[in-house]
Amino acid sequence: MPPIQTIRRARKLRRTMTPPEVILWQHLRRSPMGLKFRRQHSIGPYVLDFYCPSAKTGIEIDGAVHDMGENPEHDLHRGAWLCEHGIAIIRIPAREVLRTPETAVAALVSTCQR
Repeated sequence: MPPIQTIRRARKLRRTMTPPEVILWQHLRRSPMGLKFRRQHSIGPYVLDFYCPSAKTGIEIDGAVHDMGENPEHDLHRGAWLCEHGIAIIRIPAREVLRTPETAVAALVSTCQR
């Protein structure tokens, strides 16, 4: 069970989603190909942008901030922790979601179906 502060952070993030997250959620909330997705889903000490429980797959939308400061190292630790707990991660650049959201959704659905 995630710590209560992680759950609170996830709730706050749901109210302040970035434009690429909003665009992607508009597609994923319709359960494409019968896959259910959750947004700003807390797992352990982390919050994933999106999560597909049936595929045990997290989806991260990477904006420019992911390349700054300590964020790359944090992403590595986070990815390792999630992998240890059986959760695969798909990282998608925010610019791809903004440019061609349908292509991004198709790739995500295809990966989650495997």
